Amino acid sequence: MTPDEFDTLVAAAYRRIPARFRRRLKNVAVVVKDEPSAEQLARGHVPPGGTLLGLYEGRPLTTRSVFEPFAMPDRITIFQGPHERLSQGPEQLARMVEDTVWHEVAHYFGMDERQVRAAERRRRQ
Repeated sequence: MTPDEFDTLVAAAYRRIPARFRRRLKNVAVVVKDEPSAEQLARGHVPPGGTLLGLYEGRPLTTRSVFEPFAMPDRITIFQGPHERLSQGPEQLARMVEDTVWHEVAHYFGMDERQVRAAERRRRQ
């Protein structure tokens, strides 16, 4: 898949986040990279041989204060290579991208990994 085609999948997945949540996403950059760097793997606590589909880097909304000065944008990175290697076709790839975008947005809203996984199980039902 070309980078532009993958970007289109990510944009479509972002648009499927309910509007009431998208409106609250402030100062967040959603970017696509080919592969996670060694530093990103370390920040994501990925064991050797593992990979990341996405990574949220920033300060979750639940820990912010209105008294804080301007901050650089938070960043949600979606990694194309791992998605393509793990998917078994275009439909599964689109679903994986949607799930990853949703997962990383949940981190922005302050959910830890355990809470995100529980919400993902509820979302699938």
